[in-house]
Amino acid sequence: MPGLLRGVARTAVIAGTATSVSNRVSRRQGNRWAQQAQEQAPQQQPQYAPPPAPAAPPPVDRIGALKQLGELKEQGVLTEAEFAAEKAKILAS
Repeated sequence: MPGLLRGVARTAVIAGTATSVSNRVSRRQGNRWAQQAQEQAPQQQPQYAPPPAPAAPPPVDRIGALKQLGELKEQGVLTEAEFAAEKAKILAS
C-alpha cells in the first residue's frame, strides 16, 4: 500500500506541475499575441478615409418601360418619331 500511495502522490505532483507550466506558457503566448496585435493595429489603419463609393443608380425595368411606351404609342400620345427616340434611350440605359 505505501508504494501505491507514493505512486499516486508522485503522479499528482507531476500532473499539477505540468498543468501549472502549461497554463503559464499559454498565458505568456496570449500576452505576446495581444501585444503584437496592438502594435500592428495602428499600422493597418489608413491615415485618411477613402471617399465613399458613389451610389449606383436604381436598376431600370426596361421591359416594363418599353411596354408602357408601346401603350402610349397605341393610344396616340406619342408619334412614331417620339416612340423611336424614347425606345433608343431606354435600350441605351
